[in-house]
Amino acid sequence: MPVAEAGPSGLAARQPIPPRADWALPYVPLVRLGDLQTILAHYWPRRLNPHERLHEERLFDTEPGTKVLARVHSFPAPRLGRERPTVLAVHGLTACDRAPYMLTTVTAALRFGFDCVRLNVRNCGGTEHLCRTLYHSGLTSDLRAVVDALSPRPLFILGFSMGGNIALKLAGEWAARPPPHVRGICAISPPIRLDVCSRNIGRRRNAVYERRFLLQLRATMRRKRVAMPEFFPAGPLPRPGSIWEFDDTITAPAFGFSDAADYYHNCSAAGFLDEVRTPALVIQSQDDPFIPFEAFDVPAFRSNPWLRLAAPPQGGHVAFLASGRDRFWAHAQAMRFFASLTGPDWGAGPASPGTPG
Repeated sequence: MPVAEAGPSGLAARQPIPPRADWALPYVPLVRLGDLQTILAHYWPRRLNPHERLHEERLFDTEPGTKVLARVHSFPAPRLGRERPTVLAVHGLTACDRAPYMLTTVTAALRFGFDCVRLNVRNCGGTEHLCRTLYHSGLTSDLRAVVDALSPRPLFILGFSMGGNIALKLAGEWAARPPPHVRGICAISPPIRLDVCSRNIGRRRNAVYERRFLLQLRATMRRKRVAMPEFFPAGPLPRPGSIWEFDDTITAPAFGFSDAADYYHNCSAAGFLDEVRTPALVIQSQDDPFIPFEAFDVPAFRSNPWLRLAAPPQGGHVAFLASGRDRFWAHAQAMRFFASLTGPDWGAGPASPGTPG
């Protein structure tokens, strides 16, 4: 790891990624088919106990006319009299803070001694009335504003799927001047090359997945019309037949891109990874039905010492169901990675026995 020069970004004080032996967690998959992993994980029961359910709702102003909603889970008092490290979780496309993997994040974070913030991307989680625009897979302005508002507490960002792409892209935009309170990032199943992923989900084998995404995206458009008819007038809704077509006809023009290809080129995290100077772990299975593993053949994973790629052969998409007591392996692995970056006085194990299951 090269030694960074001192400067106002605080980069010199950052801890490089510790040796993998300090935080790596072995993975033994519960099942070995990516589609089965993906579907099982989506429907696997997730329950928060009464303590974990306690939270505050917080609205963040991110741009003029735009607010995003977060749910904040905190311990009663700061540990050791200091700001408690916090995990900021960002969900995937068409999801919200109530997605199963977001609930598991609360359990995992609290058990490892972190506070947890479940962030809704704009328009998600019933917040269509709080913003005049849609959202997209490279929109970093809201996350940037929330990260700034959470300063100075030590912060770790955990992004799932689309949220992982946004988090990695933001780290690349920060480059050598990341906020000093952001200690690390973990992206689970991030579509770092949006064009490759859009084409892959358009394959015949993925027709059921793509149809489900399209139905949910159209539902978002209908809710926006109800919430803000002045910005989304009535009329026949477009009926795109693919994610690519949806982005070409709706997403791209809504944000000033010339077409879907232009949007994908400018918003894929892969193009920003060379500039990342925040410790970042990317967890990606090689059998993800949505994201072909070829998308991760990116030189930055070999040349940038601030990045680590954990790529087990099995795991599906945002799934990684495991045998044994560490049922949700990727969550436990992310927390161990974050714990390894908190410093020697915090410890690298859970605050209470066990890992979320």
